[in-house]
Amino acid sequence: MTGRPSSARPAATPAAGPREAAPIGAVHSWDTSVGVDGPGTRFVVFLAGCPLRCRYCHSPDTWYRRSGRTRTVDEVLAEVARYRRFIEVAGGGVTISGGEPLLQPRFTGEVLRRCHALGLHTALDTSGFLGVRADDALLDATDLVLLDIKAGNPVTYRRVTGTGRLAPTLRFARRLADRGTPIWIRYVLVPGLTDDADDVARVADVAAGLATVDRVEVLPFHRLGAHKYAELGLAFPLADTAPPSPELLARVRGQFAARGLTVT
Repeated sequence: MTGRPSSARPAATPAAGPREAAPIGAVHSWDTSVGVDGPGTRFVVFLAGCPLRCRYCHSPDTWYRRSGRTRTVDEVLAEVARYRRFIEVAGGGVTISGGEPLLQPRFTGEVLRRCHALGLHTALDTSGFLGVRADDALLDATDLVLLDIKAGNPVTYRRVTGTGRLAPTLRFARRLADRGTPIWIRYVLVPGLTDDADDVARVADVAAGLATVDRVEVLPFHRLGAHKYAELGLAFPLADTAPPSPELLARVRGQFAARGLTVT
């Protein structure tokens, strides 16, 4: 027996919410490097904007987002595609640097995700100061984090960065280790600023306590970016500071190596 047709109206289909716009980034530049910004030959995207004002910064031209050019993720991926075969053969990948890439987390995350989906090795070069902005999806698409730990003493960290605090970087480092993300620690050695033995020991202690640290890069201070300050009409804070001596460099590298860390 056939029932009487129902007069009830079918449930309305919920209206789709507004589609989130694709992220747009402020990109300062891009370039290729070998063995500096991660393993192998890298395609490096430098984003514009940084919350820190490190005294030894060699790229003051990346401090403000307005110094970058507006780019879509598709535009960046199109440029990556030009180098894809080359970087794959050379065992490299794509690195997002800055400036500070976590100042633009949506754009950074989408570029990393798209590159990761292509099978490319991905790296994030960051101070970790804005690590809380890196959500799990961004880190899931990141094969390596180049973490710049600027000092082991909070007072020194403030002196180096002008505005930053050490604690957020340390929290981010522990989060990376807890989730199994490989880390390369970077430490810029500046005579009279970051060369104190106790301060170095604190950074070495942090690095040794992170199970996923693959290596520590002790980077000797240089003045190669001084001309950029002049072009911008800015005074270079370390204009009178000399690069570290071979003896100082050996001592600091030795402090890290003594904790069982691979040092370059």
